[in-house]
Amino acid sequence: MKSKWVLVSLSLFVIMYVANLAHAPHAAEMMLRWLAVAALLFYGWQKKTNTTWIMVFMVVGACFGHDFPRIAANGRVPSMIFIRLVKTIVAPLLFAMLTLGIARHADLKRTGRMGIKALIYFEIVTTIALFIGLAAINISKAGVGINLKGAQEQVVQVAKQTPQDVILHIFPENIAKSVAEGQVLQTVVFCILFGLGLALAPEDKRKPMLDFCESLAAGMFKFTGIVMWFAPLGVAGAISYAVSHAGIGILLNLGKLILTLYCALIVFVLCVLLPVALIFKVPIKRFLKAVAEPFTIAFATTTSEPALPVALQNMERLGCSRQACALVLPLGYSFNLDGSTLYLSLGTVFVAQVAGVHLPFSTQVIIVLTLMLTSKGMAAIPRATLVILLGTLAQFGLPLEPIFIVLGIDEVMDMARTGVNIVGNCLATVVVAKMEGEFQLRPEEEPIAAVTAAASAS
Repeated sequence: MKSKWVLVSLSLFVIMYVANLAHAPHAAEMMLRWLAVAALLFYGWQKKTNTTWIMVFMVVGACFGHDFPRIAANGRVPSMIFIRLVKTIVAPLLFAMLTLGIARHADLKRTGRMGIKALIYFEIVTTIALFIGLAAINISKAGVGINLKGAQEQVVQVAKQTPQDVILHIFPENIAKSVAEGQVLQTVVFCILFGLGLALAPEDKRKPMLDFCESLAAGMFKFTGIVMWFAPLGVAGAISYAVSHAGIGILLNLGKLILTLYCALIVFVLCVLLPVALIFKVPIKRFLKAVAEPFTIAFATTTSEPALPVALQNMERLGCSRQACALVLPLGYSFNLDGSTLYLSLGTVFVAQVAGVHLPFSTQVIIVLTLMLTSKGMAAIPRATLVILLGTLAQFGLPLEPIFIVLGIDEVMDMARTGVNIVGNCLATVVVAKMEGEFQLRPEEEPIAAVTAAASAS
């Protein structure tokens, strides 16, 4: 029943396109277009998922901006409301997740050499991913050609800084001031140092703060979920405003952005993950078979969390020790989101291109260095990259609104980057286990015990 309404709406769009080619009257063309939109709205009402509503309202916004450009010029209001709500999430969520990630895993007596090697590996691989994303968007220039006057007006002109100013700007002098001014990098530095200090504190002193951070993180995730229910209206407003100013051709740029991301992720897998696997003599066929199921789960659900139990079990079945699985995989969920970090650098430059802001190479390198820190410690949940991306844009005085024209296609991009996240974490587990002598390839038919203890230990 639900699929029939999708077919009906697509058929109406096809008829509308044919009518346009046949130079049918504008009123008839508009009527067919809004009949198709009505069919999509009915489909969204039946589906009742936020992701579906976001995609449906993207179409609604595009049609509204095309047919009623004068009214759509006011579409920034709902999108800006949504932006303001999302901006309130950044600081408390960063504090909770980074503090938890550092304080739980920075205890070198517990994690030992394996934890240190894992963190070094994570930083190297995710940094390469950031530069690949940077190169991909600079080559494709997917955001060039979109003319958003409002976005250009939002750009804050940042004064030129000396290298000394840049270094000093990293460190906060007042954490409350840093949070109020949206200085994400300063907030991250404070959270890292606070997390390290908390990790060195006695257990009885550390536990209450960790419990507080867990409660704060849980509350902020629920808050994020509430805010995301406003996403369809925000997307519709942003798309209608963009189309009213830039024309319907903006959708071609979004398609180009999807293609850019997928190509960049393929390059990352073939030119980074595959060579790493070959260097450490990972059994490729067995590894691909072991990672296929968690990859499929992550790709379909656009979140890595449901794939964790399967990934733990399959990596142990492949030959990794239980200790390596229990440490490296959960640690990677906070510090080794390869696909998501690649998207962050790509998305930041895309916004700059949309706004018509030229980012010199030196500034792009500083952006990458910032993302090296801000992308760590975030939970592998849908829309977490949106929070980090908004914080990064604010940090560098870039407009926030252009990113919401991407939100309608974010589901398609999120599937790929989340799949790469889980593959990268599984490979990291095998690599670190091999470095520590914690890997012994098991016969393919050999059963192993369930990994409940490993999952609970994480």
